[in-house]
Amino acid sequence: MKTLVSIGFLLLVIIGCNSSKTIVGANDNSMAKVSDTVKIANDSLEYEVIIIDPGFSSWLAGRARPRGYFEESYFEIKNRIYVAEWNRRAMLPMQYNPNLYEMQINYEPNIHYGYEVNYLIYNYFIYFQNRYNQQLAGFVPKQ
Repeated sequence: MKTLVSIGFLLLVIIGCNSSKTIVGANDNSMAKVSDTVKIANDSLEYEVIIIDPGFSSWLAGRARPRGYFEESYFEIKNRIYVAEWNRRAMLPMQYNPNLYEMQINYEPNIHYGYEVNYLIYNYFIYFQNRYNQQLAGFVPKQ
């Protein structure tokens, strides 16, 4: 049940991104971690990402590649691939576990979400694939 809630929050936040607003740079973002909740929001609240999944924040701190290891373009490319496969699976609840792929993610390729948002979404996909033994696309890094 916690998995459903955490995936639901992640998806709702991404869906809530408004494409008509300009996203400010990562320097204007604040990141707060509360137990197993990772939250990113900018001061003007144009977007917000909240990831609630037991173990994700500790995995992010201990196993994820550090910020700056990959370029933002790398995250954008990987996130597009992962989101496309996630959405495909969300549309096929008889074939894939509907508890894992509860709803589609609205990740627009023409929107600049910024480094921090792309970094966290990418790392959540890696965490998700490793934790739930899923393979969204190609090789799954063990990070």
